[in-house]
Amino acid sequence: METTKYTLTMLVENEPGVTARITGLFAGRGYNIETICGAPTANPKMSRITITTHANPLLLEQCMKQIKRLVNVIKLRDMTGEKAIKREMALICVKAKPENQSKIKQIIADFNGTMMNEGMQQYMFEITGDEETIDILLEKLEPFGIKKLTRSGVLALYKEP
Repeated sequence: METTKYTLTMLVENEPGVTARITGLFAGRGYNIETICGAPTANPKMSRITITTHANPLLLEQCMKQIKRLVNVIKLRDMTGEKAIKREMALICVKAKPENQSKIKQIIADFNGTMMNEGMQQYMFEITGDEETIDILLEKLEPFGIKKLTRSGVLALYKEP
């Protein structure tokens, strides 16, 4: 069964258990949630949850119908495609031997990264961009040795006209 990568975002009531009910629907269908990010919106009574997953289109449609029926879900949108702006943030700690430090700094600058901590043998910095940009940066840093990595998960909003 062929799957497609989807980015879904939902506006939900900021109540305990909402995220658990939503993720339970995905788990019940055997879908792995690749990334999930949730936080309050400008209205503290509401949160936005963004999920990326690989799914069969027809089965995902059924899952989305069930999500819409959940009491605490206000709005659900499929953000897959070009109509949305999608960004992710990563904190990366890379080994920085003295002979490689200038190369690493240049790579970080090329990707508009922000240095957060400069140690004697390691650099920690943040980067924001789309998933592909962050993946490309990680490939470039791999030869130096990535010590630690954390990614925020995808955030998405529709472009306004």
